[in-house]
Amino acid sequence: MAGTKLNGREGFTLIELMIVIAIIGILAAIAIPQFQAYRVRGFNGTSLGDIRNLATAQECYYVETATYCNSVTNLLGANYGYVRSNGVIIETSGDSSEYTITAYHSSGDRTYTLAGPGGVIAD
Repeated sequence: MAGTKLNGREGFTLIELMIVIAIIGILAAIAIPQFQAYRVRGFNGTSLGDIRNLATAQECYYVETATYCNSVTNLLGANYGYVRSNGVIIETSGDSSEYTITAYHSSGDRTYTLAGPGGVIAD
């Protein structure tokens, strides 16, 4: 019992300490999986953002060349404004009338595809 004097000292009993440790363990068992799920959603959101940015870069490329680009490398940097996020694996293909972009994050759990121009992102 808390507050019991033993040789002039007050303290917690072993049972009280074990109960506190058990409660902390239960809370950790609930919180850690939720935290992991939030992280995976964040990684998936990063790959979605990269698809949207690459689609904009594809449209900029099309305005200048009247064709869509086949390579992500050609769209990187200041010319077309695409900057790849860390951990995102993204590919694109294109021709004179359409393009396709596929992206996923190495720590995510979804792969997204966009068929453009004007398409909808699908997973």
